[in-house]
Amino acid sequence: MTMLKTMKMKKRVSANGIIQACMVLFFLFCVILPIVSMLCRITPDGLREMTQSPQFLPAVRNSLTTALTATVISMLLALAAAWCMERTRIRGRAVFGMLFVIPMLIPSISHAFGLVALFGNNGLFTKLLGWDVGIYGFWGIVVGSVMYSFPVAFLMLSGILQYEDGMTDQAARVLGIPRFRRFLGITLPYMKKTLISAFFAVFTMIVTDYGVPLMVGGKQITLSVLMYQRAVALIDYDSGSVIGACLLIPAVIAFLVDLCNPEHGQGGYVSEPVVPEKSRLSTVLSYLWCTLLSLLVLAPIFAFCMMVFQTKYPVDSTFTFEHIEKTFHRGADEYLLNSLLYALLAALFGTLLAFVCSYLTARSKGVLGKCVHLFSITSMAIPGIVLGLSYVIFFHSTPIYGTVLIVALANSVHFFASPYLMMYNTLQKVNPNLEAVGQSLGVGRFRIVRDVILPKVRYTLLEMFVYFFVNSMMTISAVSFLAPPSPKPVALMINQFEAQLLMESAAVVSLLILLINLLLKLAASLLRRNAGKE
Repeated sequence: MTMLKTMKMKKRVSANGIIQACMVLFFLFCVILPIVSMLCRITPDGLREMTQSPQFLPAVRNSLTTALTATVISMLLALAAAWCMERTRIRGRAVFGMLFVIPMLIPSISHAFGLVALFGNNGLFTKLLGWDVGIYGFWGIVVGSVMYSFPVAFLMLSGILQYEDGMTDQAARVLGIPRFRRFLGITLPYMKKTLISAFFAVFTMIVTDYGVPLMVGGKQITLSVLMYQRAVALIDYDSGSVIGACLLIPAVIAFLVDLCNPEHGQGGYVSEPVVPEKSRLSTVLSYLWCTLLSLLVLAPIFAFCMMVFQTKYPVDSTFTFEHIEKTFHRGADEYLLNSLLYALLAALFGTLLAFVCSYLTARSKGVLGKCVHLFSITSMAIPGIVLGLSYVIFFHSTPIYGTVLIVALANSVHFFASPYLMMYNTLQKVNPNLEAVGQSLGVGRFRIVRDVILPKVRYTLLEMFVYFFVNSMMTISAVSFLAPPSPKPVALMINQFEAQLLMESAAVVSLLILLINLLLKLAASLLRRNAGKE
């Protein structure tokens, strides 16, 4: 009997090892080798030609200056918003929190398009109020990048403030230490690691994004736009590989910071949460600040929403559905179905893969398990535009190139790290002895996973699915390289319509993406709430 149990255990161990080896091979072929193949395209002559071109150094300078400026502004705004939400007694936190993260549901290029609708040559404020602020150029990129990155910074900083232990703060209050000194001496040191991680994460998002600078950059060409022009427009993969290697540098630094900073949220045991002080002044100022931020964040979205339903924005405000009809006649309905297919495939495959990998790594302590964990978070270090080019080079001669499958695969890999970490952290809280108990009762591992573990982590699975779906709907980075000629995703139509001066149609596409992602988020929220009441 004992020998039989030993044989079964060995079979299970060998099966786990086989699955882990398969996961390692998957990430090797879908993450590591494509990047290596892109870097192998770099030759000394190509490197010299690219770096000595008149556009390269200005692009590097523009990328660094705009990204640094936007990152600092975004972090300051997010820190102030997170403090108002978590350290004051304002009401309606759920409403403000939802408004702050709505910009995460549309492509970055839509934020820039909203700025054009407000401050462009024919924008609302330009025409009606005569405000010619010069939105094209440095400050246009900065403002658009701040709107695009602010929700991410806000979520990271508000999340860490929720887990601060209030005992230290309470003791400092008893000693009569003023609030500002408590903030400098207690809260900031506590937030140090998360502030560093958030800074690098936001900087990487901005410096590798080409949607905003492509729309409002004007003569300010950044590295990401230069890569888009060389690799997508001119099909010059050698020059694109050189720029892609440059864009990998800040992303790899951010990845190493996260890797050396495992206590990403410092969300340990909290004996007592911080209780906000009663202060009418701070409450009033928090309301004003959160309201102002909400208006600033949502103004570009309101602008392109108004453009959709006005006959001629901003001259003729007569209500009409004509722009929606024309946009669908131009193929938006077909493109929208393509995007839904891409997003659904990426969400299904990505959720399944992320769950398998997180289960293997959370339940295994071997070398292969550690390798799978490392590979699983490696995608954090690869910008979408770089991943797209590397897939073009690596998969060019394979059967999946130019099909729906490669787009779904790229989206699954691109957005893999965050859902994987969601499930990994969730499984760390599930009793690690479930499988051993099941084994002693003669219950197989598969049944334990199906009947016990999956019901416990169902909400995390839902969040993972929504994350993959929403990001796949709005991404324009990797799909710009990989989308086949016929079934293109709808997000790519925004730049296409804007280039043809069909501004209303571009606004319709942005609104469609926003509505679909909002509906999915609301449906997931209602499903979770109703399930919690049962």
